Amino acid sequence: MNRRSLTISDRVDQEIRAHGQQTYPHECCGALVGRDNQVTAFVALPNTTEEGPRRRFLVRPAEYREAERRASELGAELVGFYHSHPDHPARPSQYDLDHAWPTFAYIIVAVAGDGLAGDMTVWYLKNDRSSFEEGSLHHGENSHPDTAQAIHG
Repeated sequence: MNRRSLTISDRVDQEIRAHGQQTYPHECCGALVGRDNQVTAFVALPNTTEEGPRRRFLVRPAEYREAERRASELGAELVGFYHSHPDHPARPSQYDLDHAWPTFAYIIVAVAGDGLAGDMTVWYLKNDRSSFEEGSLHHGENSHPDTAQAIHG
């Protein structure tokens, strides 16, 4: 079976890691924007969970619409979402499984007790929604002029 893959530029990678470090010890979250499994930009979203942002994140419908609007402005689409796992491995949790959609890629970045980002992984929900499959995360250059452009809510 071939692993699904996602390509991001070094700059997008660095910005997502920085977002995780800035929000530590809470989870950060955001949308991945691009086309054809290539992330050309991201939209940093506010973590509005009421369950405790240290262990959970929530993207509300208004933030989702804002991410779609921003992607459309860039001539792209939503490819997926990212979030951090403070003091936890870059592996999906049961909460992640319960709130995922099969059509998106999910990047998770681990942020350690020193507040520094570590492992970054990409996951895809199986079509039967039973579990995630780890994908391959590649780095490449994106030609889009708005690479790594972010908006903060």
